[in-house]
Amino acid sequence: MKVAVSTDSGQVSAHFGHCPEITVAEVSDGRVSSKKVVRNPAGQPCALPAFLATDGVEAIICGRMGEHAQKLFAQKGIDVWMGVSGPVDNVLADFAQGRLQRGVSCCDHDEQGHGHQCRRCS
Repeated sequence: MKVAVSTDSGQVSAHFGHCPEITVAEVSDGRVSSKKVVRNPAGQPCALPAFLATDGVEAIICGRMGEHAQKLFAQKGIDVWMGVSGPVDNVLADFAQGRLQRGVSCCDHDEQGHGHQCRRCS
C-alpha cells in the first residue's frame, strides 16, 4: 500500500494545507519498504488529492485538514488519517504495523477549505 504523510522538517505537518513536503512510502508486511520525500508540488491544497491519486497513494496521514480537502480526498478514494503527530518515520512504522491511532481534525474552514487559518487550532 502506498501512503503519503504531510511533512514539515521530518515531523507530521500540523496542517495538511501548509505542508512544505510530502513523504510517500510503500508499506507492506508490517514494514516500510520504500520512502521518498518530495516537495509539495501543488502549491494549492486542492490540487494534492489528484496529484497523490495519480501516484497511486491510497491513504494520507496528517495533523489536521479542512472539510473541503477531506471531501476531495474521499472523491479520489484516498483514506484520510487525521489527528496524527510525531516523527514521520515513527508514524509510518506504526501505520505499517497497524498501531497508528486515528484522531479528528479540529479545522472548521469555510466552503472553499483553503487559504484560511484554522480558527480553533491556531
